[in-house]
Amino acid sequence: MLSRSCFDLLNLDPIEDFRTGTRIPRLMTVPRVISEFETDDNHQNDDVPADSPVPHQRRIIVANQLPIRASRDAKTSKWSFELDHDSLVLQLRDGFKPDVEVLYVGCLKAEIDPSEQDEVASLLLHEFRCVPTFLSMDVQNKFYHGFCKHYLWPLFHYMLPMTPSHGARFDRALWQAYVSANKAFADRIIEVLNPDEDFVWIHDYHLMVLPTFLRKRYYRVKLGFFLHSPFPSSEIYRTIPVREEILRALLNCDLIGFHIFDYARHFLSCCSRMLGLHYEFKRGYMGLEYYGRTVSIKMLPVGIHMGQLQSVLSLEDTARKVKQLKEEFEGKTVILGVDDLDLFKGISLKFLAMRQLLEEHQNLRGKVVFVQITNPARSRGKDVQDVLNETSAIAKEINQRYGEPGYQPIIVINGPLTTQEKAAYYAISECCLVNAVRDGMNLVPYKYTVCRQGSPVLDRALGIDEADRPKTSVIIVSEFIGCSPSLSGAIRVNPWNIDAVSDAINLATTMPEAEKQFRHDKHYKYISSHDVAYWARSFDQDLERACREHYRRRCWGIGLGLGFRVVALGPNFRKLSVDHIAHAYKNANSRLILLDYDGTMTPQASVDKAPSSEVISVLNCLCNDPKNVVFIVSGREKDSLSKWFSLCEKLGLSAEHGYLTRWAKDSPWETCTLAMDFGWKNIVLPVMEPYTEATDGSFIEQKESALVWHHQDADPHFGSSQAKELLDHLESVLINEPVVVKRGQHIVEVKPQGVSKGMVVQNLISKMQSRGRPPDFLLCIGDDRSDEDMFKSIVHSSSNPSVPAIAEVFACTVGQKPSMAKYYLDDTVDVIKLVQGLAAASSTQPKFAQVEKSFEGFI
Repeated sequence: MLSRSCFDLLNLDPIEDFRTGTRIPRLMTVPRVISEFETDDNHQNDDVPADSPVPHQRRIIVANQLPIRASRDAKTSKWSFELDHDSLVLQLRDGFKPDVEVLYVGCLKAEIDPSEQDEVASLLLHEFRCVPTFLSMDVQNKFYHGFCKHYLWPLFHYMLPMTPSHGARFDRALWQAYVSANKAFADRIIEVLNPDEDFVWIHDYHLMVLPTFLRKRYYRVKLGFFLHSPFPSSEIYRTIPVREEILRALLNCDLIGFHIFDYARHFLSCCSRMLGLHYEFKRGYMGLEYYGRTVSIKMLPVGIHMGQLQSVLSLEDTARKVKQLKEEFEGKTVILGVDDLDLFKGISLKFLAMRQLLEEHQNLRGKVVFVQITNPARSRGKDVQDVLNETSAIAKEINQRYGEPGYQPIIVINGPLTTQEKAAYYAISECCLVNAVRDGMNLVPYKYTVCRQGSPVLDRALGIDEADRPKTSVIIVSEFIGCSPSLSGAIRVNPWNIDAVSDAINLATTMPEAEKQFRHDKHYKYISSHDVAYWARSFDQDLERACREHYRRRCWGIGLGLGFRVVALGPNFRKLSVDHIAHAYKNANSRLILLDYDGTMTPQASVDKAPSSEVISVLNCLCNDPKNVVFIVSGREKDSLSKWFSLCEKLGLSAEHGYLTRWAKDSPWETCTLAMDFGWKNIVLPVMEPYTEATDGSFIEQKESALVWHHQDADPHFGSSQAKELLDHLESVLINEPVVVKRGQHIVEVKPQGVSKGMVVQNLISKMQSRGRPPDFLLCIGDDRSDEDMFKSIVHSSSNPSVPAIAEVFACTVGQKPSMAKYYLDDTVDVIKLVQGLAAASSTQPKFAQVEKSFEGFI
């Protein structure tokens, strides 16, 4: 049975395909295939040309709420809609180029009956370019009022639910509603998305798992996300039971934006502590390597819409309202606060500071008025009512104590107020006080500054000569909100310190006019040049940059549910082909097999570093094949390797990155031929020791040829920071010494110049050639930065015409990451399976069918 929406489509005029922007004729007069509708983007393992298609300029802006005001006529019951010009997601379109089409996806602020949803959706799409997401009331309440506003919002503002009455605790049912709502958003986006051309920009904490649903459907979708709230420190964030699911979902974006560096730093710290990821700076940009993809991180505070606010200030109605307020507060200094009715806005703290001011400075009584405008609460619950009751009680007590006929120290105006009405209050206020105990950005100081700049219309109404009276303003701002760093001329306060806030208000009321002008000019210059268009344009440009490599990489998805992620690797970087290596291995007559140990043959996180019986057995099997030369090439010292591999009589060992080498158990250890002077150890050891004492869990390993500082068991963030500092320290004191200082996986190592795993490869190949057995098969597997020296040496040997070519070369890194190796394996389990397959091939050489069978189930 056809749905109502299907009948609507049948009745449409020529249809526009919103994924491609092309027009599809209502009737097809010539048989043809519309390929756009038949593309399955999930078949993305196939090679894709390096050049991406010419982009069609379109941006899909996704937010919890559409920039639409909805109202219903009481008589006709007809819905009417209009754009909400105060909506940030609507304002940001000014940052895009004129030829860019903008499509909005989100919920309406009104409940639409299911029977009307198709009609409303069609109207919004064609008239406002909006795609509504309809959620049932049950899902909406659990998703928005439950999980978002009563769990995530307080927690992201550093309020933990210590008791049931002190915030909402994690509820699995609410989390499932959150995931369901995000999935509903994804379904609506997919309906209109052209994944090859459109850019998707997701906004705020309501939709943090949405990127996973989109990335799972389209591996190369261009995704940006901006968080408008604070991101809490790792100590707070780690209390979330679904912390990894949210982090991994965000990492499915190409670009993640924050207002300030503090929020970005907390996010990166969480990624480091919980996922083991580390960020890097590349040419001024910050990014995280995540399964072969670079997730870019951006810090830029949002701005205001200058044109819209200036147009309001140029209205005659605004001028009349300003003049009226100026007369009402004649002879008084107005301090203004504009806040949502919210637990974190610190409204009661402002009132207490005002009481302190009037108590300590009696001369200000009757002269200073605090006007507090409260916007309606965005959520409902006991906490909102508690804030309302508390602020009302404090304001009433202060007015009774310090008020007098014709004077109230605190005037509370319960909103909503229009932009025009607020602008009038901004314009007549000498000082703006923003005292939130925690807030993501808060644009009130920006709006206040622009309104204090005024307009010619306001100046005429007030009889002000702009040349004779410079513009002034004073901002008192909490140090715990996102706009604080950008307001360098503001008086910064700790909102919890009532005395300090009181002193700041007193300073604002007594500040010389010249200083007020200087502070105002400084703020206005920044705010006017960093408006919402600048912010949107900057984010959009960085999103385009972050997505440039999409079509130059091969992509495939791994993981289930919210743990899904995309592996993106270069076109020549492939998972090691078992069939290929089995065939090459069988046909070779002289094989060289080089295996790293830690992180390759044994897991990096393993407590017992000794090889398992399984590893010993498979190595012995390989070594027993007369065509094989097998070496463990490790950074570990020779005593440990000799002890661990004492049962492998034919196994070669290369210790300390090639400084010491032995061809078999009964062979002597050979030292590399380079001349060595180890006097530098007397310099290095005293430098490392203080770092070891200061970093709990770290230790120094002393080898014959090297000194290594380990921090694997230290705090991840502090250990990494100390390692960087130690690296810089050692490089500065050893600048004239014949050594190399390297940072590896949880280590900082100092070793002689010329000693590397790359040297091991060259020496072993050279000796095999001198013995008349040049290798025609080379397998090299490693996981660390030091192993890249082996891969580099192999690449250079292959391109050197003076060196006999090796027929089959397999350089393989462990883990999907940038590498000079051509192949990769996922982990140590895959490495062991591969080596077992080769061992089985050695024992069944005559029967290649059996060799292939030994590889069944591998990878």
